[in-house]
Amino acid sequence: MARGTTMASRDDGRTITATEAAEPPPIGALFAFAAMLPIGAGAVYLWIGDEAQSFLTVNLTLLWGAAILTFLAGVRRGVSFRQPGGPTLSQLATMLWLYGLGFLAIVETVWAYTLTATALEFVGFLSLAALDPIAAKNGEAPLFFASLRPIQMAIPIVALPVLGYYVWQSPLFG
Repeated sequence: MARGTTMASRDDGRTITATEAAEPPPIGALFAFAAMLPIGAGAVYLWIGDEAQSFLTVNLTLLWGAAILTFLAGVRRGVSFRQPGGPTLSQLATMLWLYGLGFLAIVETVWAYTLTATALEFVGFLSLAALDPIAAKNGEAPLFFASLRPIQMAIPIVALPVLGYYVWQSPLFG
């Protein structure tokens, strides 16, 4: 059991009291930023790497980003299970929003609509940067999301327009 956590159990329910840190645990921050690195690396590689690899790089980067969005939708849903009184409407709406954007980005990538997929992912990551700090302050997400998400999401928020510009100007994606 986590430090600072107390738990009482009855047959019909459980009461959990926990102390929540305002900063992410170090391993959590490491994994949070590591998940964003393939998006940044893909965007950079398009400009410095071999053009012959650009189709693969764009598609793998977009599929990775879409997978991360759908994963983070699941994170939001998982957090809502511990919400007193059950999940809030904003938690469910955010989860569906992120999942929908991630799923549509996968479909658009597979159908070779890479600019559309890029835009969908950009909106998703921008949404996370804006909505997770609000959710954290409202007690609907871990408190450390308020400080972590804007910095973490800066990577895809910068990288996806770079990738999108490459796709837009490249004759390979016309």
